[in-house]
Amino acid sequence: MKFLDQAKVYIKSGGGGSGCVSFRREKYVEYGGPDGGDGGRGGDVWAEAVEGLNTLIDYRYQQHFKAKRGGHGMGKQRTGAKGDDITLKLPVGTQIFEEDQETLIADLTEVGQRVLLAQGGNGGWGNLRFKSSTNQAPRRANPGEDGEEAWIWLRLKLIADAGLIGLPNAGKSTFLAAVTAANPKIADYPFTTLHPGLGVVDLGPGTRFVLADIPGLIEGAAEGAGLGHRFLGHVERCKVLLHLIDCTQDDVAGAYRTIRGELEAYDDELASRPEIVCLNKIDALTPELVEDQAKQLAKVYKGKPLLISGVTGQGVKTALYEIARHLGIQAELEAEANPDADDNWSPL
Repeated sequence: MKFLDQAKVYIKSGGGGSGCVSFRREKYVEYGGPDGGDGGRGGDVWAEAVEGLNTLIDYRYQQHFKAKRGGHGMGKQRTGAKGDDITLKLPVGTQIFEEDQETLIADLTEVGQRVLLAQGGNGGWGNLRFKSSTNQAPRRANPGEDGEEAWIWLRLKLIADAGLIGLPNAGKSTFLAAVTAANPKIADYPFTTLHPGLGVVDLGPGTRFVLADIPGLIEGAAEGAGLGHRFLGHVERCKVLLHLIDCTQDDVAGAYRTIRGELEAYDDELASRPEIVCLNKIDALTPELVEDQAKQLAKVYKGKPLLISGVTGQGVKTALYEIARHLGIQAELEAEANPDADDNWSPL
């Protein structure tokens, strides 16, 4: 299934049915009087968060959604049927904006959450409603009220516990494939990953969390360069960030500053989230060179970076337990008891 995280759709609720002009016609009833019924109410347009969806691709092929019109009123005081509602099935984490892409209508963060997007029009009154002491036989009825219509934007922001961030080709997809059962595309060139991906890390009973991988960020991402503002939105809900830095590049300190600058430019709250910095691909360098790169990174990063390799699995489990610790999962007790055990850990 193709991934799509943004779509523009047109919605229209159903108009109300028209009222009826009718009179009672019955044998031996000389003055039957009016008996026209009201029109039915138009159908509503709803949005609902459902399980099993992680893309908006369905809304690329169908962009128009219209609820049914209410039934017209009929004689014998019969009210028209209510129009059928229409529901947009959306993945959890979808935000709904007005056409200006700035006014937020709803943020669907839980399964089963529903929100009314457009209300159906009221049905018109039949002539029975207009009967009075001075007008015993009214010959007027109201038309149904028109439904509401609008263009709206759907924007999906993945919901994950932890997010992978870094420059292109930093080894994020390799790390995701190493610790989860996800199967992202992996290659030795930048921008291999074009769409965000999710994987579930299972460290044992009660120690599961969802890890999100986003495409690499570049300088100016917060302003939209390389679609970076959309990719950053997918880690906006993450509780902890895992920042991977390729230790084989020349300027690891510059790589760290670039990503930190984009996080701060995008959202101060996102930049303040707990961050775990890792020097990745240590299997490609000698221990001496790795140590030199760590010293260079220490000039701009106050903490102690983790040394990992997504290919060999070295240090990977330590990084996962560090994420679990920030998430409040009790698995860190096992890591503290035996931090160097099984560096070649794999979920398979």
